[in-house]
Amino acid sequence: MENNIKKLRQEQGYTQEELAGKMAVSRQTIISLEKGIYNPSLSLAFKLAIGFNCSIETIFIYESEEER
Repeated sequence: MENNIKKLRQEQGYTQEELAGKMAVSRQTIISLEKGIYNPSLSLAFKLAIGFNCSIETIFIYESEEER
């Protein structure tokens, strides 16, 4: 799933390691999220939204099967 995690992380001045610590996940998880390799759990999506102080829709770009 496409997302704006890297953009938001950089705008807010976090390193991947810092964001990982704040979200209680590994740096590898942040890397995988930023590359769109890994789709987060609902709880992690909410944690990211709270951490970035934005909506989940701001972070993640949903495309339905028909739009692909």
